[in-house]
Amino acid sequence: MSEQLEELAAHLEAKRPDCVLSTEIAHGELNVSIAPSSLVAFMEFLKTDRNCKFSTLVDITAVDYPTRPERFDVVYHLLSMYQNQRIRVKVAIREEEVVASIIDVYPSANWFEREVFDMFGILFSGHPDLRRILTDYGFRGYPLRKDFPTTGYVEVRYDEAQKRVVYEPVNLVQEYRQFDFMSPWEGAEYILPGDEKTEEEAKG
Repeated sequence: MSEQLEELAAHLEAKRPDCVLSTEIAHGELNVSIAPSSLVAFMEFLKTDRNCKFSTLVDITAVDYPTRPERFDVVYHLLSMYQNQRIRVKVAIREEEVVASIIDVYPSANWFEREVFDMFGILFSGHPDLRRILTDYGFRGYPLRKDFPTTGYVEVRYDEAQKRVVYEPVNLVQEYRQFDFMSPWEGAEYILPGDEKTEEEAKG
């Protein structure tokens, strides 16, 4: 399999040197980094080239690197059922940078791109309906960014007096901020079956 991936990497570098920045085989998978401006053209090539035929877009996600100038990697996972191969394409972008939508190449990218927008705040130009898909109406922030607080910014509850759902700032009482890291087995007064032998051996 690694030989096939090496051949595929060499093919991509030879045929699309204008797009490919680097290739790497890690954990039995081929990772290809490309320039953001080459995204749509490279995806079309992967889908139509007879040595690739990556006809299936499996997923689109992103990774947040807050301390890096190019804060996000937008990651595309593709499958070629014709060649029995998988490939991962990465595009590194700045926080304010906009990524081209690949819906015209892979229509299934529609909801994937909406999810990346919802979770990371990454914008896709050319998307016909770029709005949140997993979070609620009026949600503030992007939950999968590393600087998003684990408690969120607001909490939702049904107000019986107002007969509607209301949003309120998160307000944790102090007792919920205390954590007991002791295992439930630590400090136990009883001995589990079989453990008495160990104590007897230690005494002997």
